[in-house]
Amino acid sequence: MRYGWVRTAAVLAMAAALAACGREAAPGADAAAAENLRAAQFFMKSNARAEGVQSLPSGVQYKVLQAGPAGGERPDGNDLVRVDYEGSLTDGTVFDSSLQRGQPAVFTIEEGISGSLIPGMRDALQHMTVGDEWLVYIPPELGYGEDSAGEIPPNSVLVFRLKLLDLARTPGGGTALDTAHG
Repeated sequence: MRYGWVRTAAVLAMAAALAACGREAAPGADAAAAENLRAAQFFMKSNARAEGVQSLPSGVQYKVLQAGPAGGERPDGNDLVRVDYEGSLTDGTVFDSSLQRGQPAVFTIEEGISGSLIPGMRDALQHMTVGDEWLVYIPPELGYGEDSAGEIPPNSVLVFRLKLLDLARTPGGGTALDTAHG
């Protein structure tokens, strides 16, 4: 397996892209956040019944688009992962995309892209194997919650098309499951 990508600038590109998603509160945000929460709860409840959608114990939902080879490797919290992804809202608004940049993202599950990976993304990645491509639905409490982040309104469901391309083992790490669940 080749690990030349580990030394690429992908980490820096992702950090810069997500750093631009600053959190801010707007006047009247409480009413909008409450309405968004109701809509998010309705979406997640309805989506759980959609064909092919599965739920993780945390509440993250996913649909397998492509399965990696049987017995594939799963990353732990210290391993570097290389992923292609596109993050959007339920209305289809894309807020971040490694695909549009033409550069996969490289990060550890524990530290994330810019120092803090949202819990829902950690949870999804720890259950994926190399080669898996999933459509992942992250409820607000495992995303940005009541905070807004750039184009992401408070209490939004986040939808990620996520493909785990590769991983590079880093010795001495804890398991991603331990990291994701505290």
